[in-house]
Amino acid sequence: MKKFLLILVLLIFSLPLMAEPKNQGGHAGTPPGFYDDIDPNAADGDNDQIIEQSHTNPSYNKRQTIHEYSDDDEIMVAPTEQAKSTKNYAQIYNNLEPADFSYLHGIDPDEFYDVKDATWSIYPLLRLNSAIFFKNIAIEPGYYLLTPREHEGKWYILFKQNGKVVHIIPVYERGYTPPRFYDEHIPKPKLKPSQKVHMGILKSVGKVKSSKRKEPVKNYLEVNDLDNYFISVIIYYGGHKYSTIFRTIRL
Repeated sequence: MKKFLLILVLLIFSLPLMAEPKNQGGHAGTPPGFYDDIDPNAADGDNDQIIEQSHTNPSYNKRQTIHEYSDDDEIMVAPTEQAKSTKNYAQIYNNLEPADFSYLHGIDPDEFYDVKDATWSIYPLLRLNSAIFFKNIAIEPGYYLLTPREHEGKWYILFKQNGKVVHIIPVYERGYTPPRFYDEHIPKPKLKPSQKVHMGILKSVGKVKSSKRKEPVKNYLEVNDLDNYFISVIIYYGGHKYSTIFRTIRL
């Protein structure tokens, strides 16, 4: 009788452990509410796709590099660089006024001081194969020495032939020559070993003030085709550059 009662007591206490667990709408170990946002009527494949997308959604940081999913709702997009502003060459051309002065007999009086210490011309040489135009001025094909000159606070480019000024064109922009510009754009002559020795001797002799010649002004000429039949001419002369503009067709 005592054994029967003992077995009965053990059965009574073991009944709760043998009971079936309650259905919480998920698998064992799943926190309550984990599947609340999933439609129970949807297909199993759709639920799996929703779960996978929620863990693989990328976002962008300020450097436009992909990183793992974050809880931030804001998507950071790097600011795009502003496009480089282009000059309105038509407006520049229209705003330029032709020169209202001239040189007596076409002689540039300052040229004497520029070239008195030079063996050759220090002005850049422009060769035109076809005519270019500035307002009512037609510059015919040929060779021209270009010289920047200031007149009453404004800068102009003198077109010279045979030592005479034939055209005076206004400058729309004057700026500084970039550092090492001439070293990068003007090729250095290749000298033979004997020539290098000879040049070294000349440099050492040139240290004497009485025998030293003044170094000529460096120059460089840049010509570029632009849209709408415009041509840009830029003169690099010493430490400054001078920009002017022409048309390839007459208006």
